[in-house]
Amino acid sequence: MRVGILLSVVIAIALLGACNRERFTLESKPGPNTSAAPAAPNNASFAPVASYADTVAKVTPAVVTIHSQMRVRQPQQFPFMDDPFFRRFFGERGQQQQGQQPVQQGLGSGVIVRQDGYILTNHHVIDGAEQISVDLNDHRSLPAQVVGSDAPSDLAVLKVNASGLPVLPLGNSDQTRVGDVVLAVGNPLGVGQTVTMGIISAKGRQTGLSNGSFEDFLQTDAPINRGNSGGALVNTNGELIGINSQILSPSGGSIGLGFSIPSNMARSVMEQLVNTGKVRRGQLGVVVLPIPSDQATKLGVKEGPGVVVYQVQSGSGADRAGLKPGDVITALNGTAVTDPNQFRNAIASTSPGTEVTLTVKRGGNEQQVKATLGEFTPEAERPRDDQ
Repeated sequence: MRVGILLSVVIAIALLGACNRERFTLESKPGPNTSAAPAAPNNASFAPVASYADTVAKVTPAVVTIHSQMRVRQPQQFPFMDDPFFRRFFGERGQQQQGQQPVQQGLGSGVIVRQDGYILTNHHVIDGAEQISVDLNDHRSLPAQVVGSDAPSDLAVLKVNASGLPVLPLGNSDQTRVGDVVLAVGNPLGVGQTVTMGIISAKGRQTGLSNGSFEDFLQTDAPINRGNSGGALVNTNGELIGINSQILSPSGGSIGLGFSIPSNMARSVMEQLVNTGKVRRGQLGVVVLPIPSDQATKLGVKEGPGVVVYQVQSGSGADRAGLKPGDVITALNGTAVTDPNQFRNAIASTSPGTEVTLTVKRGGNEQQVKATLGEFTPEAERPRDDQ
């Protein structure tokens, strides 16, 4: 009896196991009329980076704080003090106030680019400074001298008497893509070295905030505040891809509209400042306009690509090459021209005296025009915006 009961239990367990295996098989192997369930995504490939600490540790030793001092001339409150008659009433008070010139303190950031003490920063950080000192990451504070400064690019190079310094390598900013993660390093508002994170929001931006400037900004939403100027914008490989320069903000604080000078422009300016103390730029001698635009339409040009010549400077390389208002420039040395700012920067980055080849459309016909560049001078450029 007991044997029969035990045998019945064993048979029941076996049948139940078979049913479960069959259910598992049916659920796991869809039939011909059943679509397969989608494979689970590999979440590891979408996981955010847990930390940028290694990149930060690599970058921060090469980012410095820059202090500048400059004399500020006060308004003359007693302009008649040179008259002995009035001096009887006011004594020496006016003369003393005239002689007092308070010292204005400036704060910015910089990037060590050579082990022997060369530092890249913004022109506006040290413009007009009588004394400059640099605080290194190892807590040393060293006096600095200006090697060269270039207002049109808002870049400057300083030199401190030191060797074996940590260096931040310059990356290729042309390879930077919109959406790339970036870190901004500097000393905002004097609180101490700070790292913020964001992405590249746009490339080739022009703000027009600088006088006669050459702008090709990388735009980023990495928070940038006062004191960050001249600091580093780096990629996640720890390469310098930009020098933080400007923000757009109604309040003066970061609202996610920061602008950095691309490293490729910074490299070119830096090399010239170190080698010669100044920057030389080419000039074609034209004013060009975007297509489409109202002015281009008035010249009879309604469609691109390229830029339309609006004005030609007499005696310039463009004039000697025969360029005329209404000509459409579509390429420079075989590279497509997309907008006036890009064309302006490309001309400026070419050495004076260089012969360039322009692809020009005139009256429906395309031709190659050769022109020899003159030299850009900021004074002549500012009111005209010539290329």
